[in-house]
Formats: sequence, C-alpha cells, structure tokens
Amino acid sequence: MVMKRNYLKAGGLFCVPVLHNSLESAEAVRRVVEEVQPAVIAVELPRSFELVYCEAVARLPFLSVILFENDKGEPLYLPVEPADPIAEAVRIGTERGIPVSFVDIDVGKYPAYREEFPDTYAMHRLGLAAYYRAYEKAVPQPLYSKADRIREQGMAHHLQGLKKQHERVLFVCGMAHLGRVLKDLKKPQALPLAKAKRSKIQLFNLHADSSREVMGVFPFFSALYEELHRPCLKPVIEKVAAPATEKDRGPLRVIDTGKGKMREEHRLMEQINKGAGAVTGHRRKYASVDRQRAMLRLFEAGVQLYERNTGEKVHRWQRQIFFRFARNYALAEDRLVPELYHLLTAARGSVDDNFVYDLWNQATFWPWQDESHKYPTIRISGEDLWLGTRKMRVRRYFPSKRARPVPLKQRKREEHIGEWAKEMLDGDSLCSYQPEDLVIENYGRFLKHKGAKVLEEERCRVEPFTTSMLDGIDVRETLRNWHEKAIYVKSIRPVKGGVGSVVVIFDYDEDNSRYPWQMTWLGEHEQESDMAFYATGMFANVVGPGISRTEYGGFLLSYPPLRLFDIWHDPYYRFIESKAERLLVAGLDYSQERHVVYVAPKPPRSQVVTYAARLNRKIIYIPLRQLSPVMVKKIRVLHVLSSRKVRDVAGEYIW
Repeated sequence: MVMKRNYLKAGGLFCVPVLHNSLESAEAVRRVVEEVQPAVIAVELPRSFELVYCEAVARLPFLSVILFENDKGEPLYLPVEPADPIAEAVRIGTERGIPVSFVDIDVGKYPAYREEFPDTYAMHRLGLAAYYRAYEKAVPQPLYSKADRIREQGMAHHLQGLKKQHERVLFVCGMAHLGRVLKDLKKPQALPLAKAKRSKIQLFNLHADSSREVMGVFPFFSALYEELHRPCLKPVIEKVAAPATEKDRGPLRVIDTGKGKMREEHRLMEQINKGAGAVTGHRRKYASVDRQRAMLRLFEAGVQLYERNTGEKVHRWQRQIFFRFARNYALAEDRLVPELYHLLTAARGSVDDNFVYDLWNQATFWPWQDESHKYPTIRISGEDLWLGTRKMRVRRYFPSKRARPVPLKQRKREEHIGEWAKEMLDGDSLCSYQPEDLVIENYGRFLKHKGAKVLEEERCRVEPFTTSMLDGIDVRETLRNWHEKAIYVKSIRPVKGGVGSVVVIFDYDEDNSRYPWQMTWLGEHEQESDMAFYATGMFANVVGPGISRTEYGGFLLSYPPLRLFDIWHDPYYRFIESKAERLLVAGLDYSQERHVVYVAPKPPRSQVVTYAARLNRKIIYIPLRQLSPVMVKKIRVLHVLSSRKVRDVAGEYIW
C-alpha cells in the first residue's frame, strides 16, 4: 500500500479515509479528485439512498434533510451539507461527469454510539494520510458491531466489482471502517442480504432557524468553504437603499442619503465574502479553508456587528482574553482549534452577552435559503441529530435594574428600508429617553460629590498627634510611619464654594470625524440640568421608529436649567476650535459655583486653567481611568427620540 499526503493507494484503488462532517476531510476529497482523476467514485452510502441523496446534493448550497425510518419505525435524519466529505464526493462527481457508485449496505438497524477522534485540524497541517497513520496507532481496534461487519463486507464486495470494470477507483470511506474493508478486499466477498429499496424515505428543505444548530460544520465555516470553491453560486440577498430625504431643523439641514442602509442578512453575507480570500492556507497548491484563520475572521466580523449594534468598543485587552480563553478551553477538551461553543463561552467571559449574540448570529448565518417551496420545509433541533449537544443561555442587557434571564430575542426590524429613518425626520421635536436622563443626572451628582472629596483631600493637612485629635486619625499615614510609634491626625480646612458644572470627555475627536453631531438641550424641569454635547451622527444607527442610538464624545451638565445658550453657535466661543475645550470653557462661564469638575483622559491645557483663574473659577480634574469602566460604558450611550410620543414605545427598541 502506497501512502500519499491525502490518500492511500492499493493497486488501482485510491482510498480517502474521512471523518463525516469534517471540513478538512471535504478539502482532502476535493484535492484527491484533482490529483487522481478517477474513472469512478465510490462512496460509503447504501444504494437504497442513491436517488434521493443525489437529488439533495443537486440542491446544494440549499440544505436538505433526508427522513427515513429504522426497523423499529423510529424517524432518523440524514442532513446533506456542503462541507461533508461524502456530499462533496458525490457533488464533484456530478459536476465533472464522473460516475458515482453507492457501495454501502442498507442494514436497516444500526446502533447509536459515538467514537472520539482527534481534532481534524491536524489534517490541514499534516495531511490526511499522516492523520490516519496516527489514528491507526492510537486506536488499533476501532469500535464496531455486527451491523458494521455486514456493511464492510458489502462495501468490499462492491469495490471488487468496480475494480474489475475500472482502472482508477476512488473510495471515500469512514476512517473507522477502512482498515477492515481493505482486509476484506484480499479475498472474494459475497453480497450480504440488505434492503434494495426503501419505501418511506422523504427529502425536506431545512428551515433557516434549524440550520443554525444542526449543521455538522457550523454555517460560517461551511459558507467560507462554499464561497471559496464555488463563488459563482451567489445567494440572492437584495441590497435596498432608502430614498434620500432632508429636513430643516432650525439653523441646520439634516440630510439622509439612504446610503449604507441594507438588510442585516446582506451585512452578514458581506463578512463571508470578505473572509473567503483571507482564510486560505498560504504556500499551498490548492486553496483550502484554514480554520484558524477563519476563526480570526469570524471574531473580527462579530466585533464589527457588536460595535455597530451597541456603539461599544472591543478593546485590545478583551481580544487577548478572548483568544487565550478560547485556546485554553479547546486544549482542555483535546482540541487544536476552538469549536463554536468554546468561542461563545470566551465571548461571554471577555466582553458580554450582547457580543455572544452578535458572534452567534454571524457564526450560524447560512445565506442560501430556498424560497421556491418546491420541497416541504422541516424544523429540527440539534438534539434530534447529535449526541452530547450543549446549550447556552444568553442574557442580553436591557435598561432594567433587575437582571433577568431571557432567551435569544429577535430584534424588531423595519418592514421597508428607511421607514424608521423617515419617522426620525418627521418628528416635531427631538428629545431624550427619560431612563437615560436619570442615569446621567445621578452620575453628575456623583461626580460633584467626588470632586468635593478631591478638594478636601487637597486641603487636608496631616500632623503628629499632640494635644487634639483635630478631624480624626489618619490611618494610612499612621501605618506608614508605624516605626516612629506615633499617631498622625488630619486637619481638614473648609472649602469655599461648591461644585457647579460637570464636564465629561470620552474622546477628544481631534480630526472632527467620529463625533460630527453637536447639540444643546435644555432641562425639561427643575431637577434636570441643561446639557451640551457632541456625539456620533444622529442617523448613524437608527434602532426603532423615530429612535436613534448614538454615542457621546463628551458632554456638559449645567444646573440650574433653562440658562444654557447654544454654545456651538455662540460667537463668543468662535476662537475655540477643540470641542472638548469649548465644553469646558462654557462650563466655567455658566457655573454658578466656584468649582467645575472636569473628567477627561488628560488634564486641561494651562491656557484654560489661566482663563478659569481670571473668572475666579477652579477646575477639579478627575482622570477618566479612575471611573468604573462599566459605568462609563453605560453613560456613553444616548438614544435620541424624534418626539415625546415615541417615549411610550421606546422601551421595546432600546436595550
């Protein structure tokens, strides 16, 4: 027997030992057909399934499920998908005009057991033959039953007949059976008794929801495989653009061109198109999907969806945690490359459940769906097909203080592209979402209190205890100087003046590109502050009818309300180019107290500090990194409503 990289040769018989539902096995079958150019392809399937299986393969990339019954009358399912090596062998034979022979035996009754195999990613690196040699050494006696022996003897009988008729026979067979089939080929085999035909066998179209959990190779990898090897089979996903609209809003004219608006399915398919050329292994004669590169591409696609849907960023440290966790989890379960469950678990541990949903949505999206209704559509779950399935419950975040587990909730969508944006334009007055107003106001009061504490610490004097305890014992200084056997007390001098305005800067936006929208809002009642802010575009992410999700670059809170002029068009501030400094200078001007809290990544410039001194104001600087990143993430989100009427339904679209 001669062993090549991806096949074993025994005379005129070329054997490809495969694992079912294995992407690397399907790649190996494709490469061997290119190299060998066989006269006939023999596959491990019974002849009673030939007609319906070939019909299912002809439908690809539309997914099919073959439904049949065993001897007990129990329903069994056989999915047909592109990245399965048996389906790929039949498909290539049909496309190239190579005869395909179904050489297996229909035993009617087969035991359900599952044998563990090493990660098939090793095939991509070492080749299929090397993987099979290692498997033979590790498992010299694979599990088998009486039904397996009947099938193997039947396959040997059919192969002996094919070898007499053809010089080059390609045999695609399960790895656990190949060794015994080759031994049976050394002596003549009689045809075992088997079912020649099946009466109760049906072909169904697989429902789109079921394809997310029953595919052996999960949809993103299978779609990359399909896009790489058969790019001509493009799915019909219409890209719809909304008509251009415009409307005057005071001194501004808001123009929405409708560009960039498309169905979610089209965005998911775009990620597959981009990834097809970036996931192939380098320095190889034949293009093939490298699952390690594909996993990286899937992560980047999930990050783009997450940042678009939530407005949050996935930071570098979160990326490092994601890949380290996924790698370690895979190694703990004897896998070389993480599976989908490992990736979703890592996404939850490194980012949050919203990222889990977006990553799952991209990973399980199958773009080819048959809408002709030629075949009946069936819904099945992963538990109906596979042993050892695992579930994950995703708790997506909603604006509620009470955390509650929820299933994967489908977000509401537009009936027509641009419908929600049009309602955004037709509103009579922009307003905010009241639960978010409460969060901002409460956090503003917290920052004022924190600023007052910073002032107290600056004016606090520490000295050794002599005759008076003053304002109490300074425990930290006492412990630091414990070797002196002395007690230190603190004296806090009173602070003149309270804290007025609060300015928070998340991003300076020095190139004026990410946060183009500038607005000044007045408080609606006595308990609300006036606000000025700059944020992402008002139409950048429309999430509901008249509801837009934006992200603050920075904002100013000034109390009491109904005093703040539009600082973005006030000629008094025309000399200030930086948006962050304009907010700070306006906060100094409108503050009724002596102190102004300034939260930002870096301190204000000396010129602004000098300007504050001339106004008899003092800036209390608090570094942004000192605040809770969870709370910072929460207060950065802003939902803009087209009118007050929208407040009644906004809770259904805001998460």
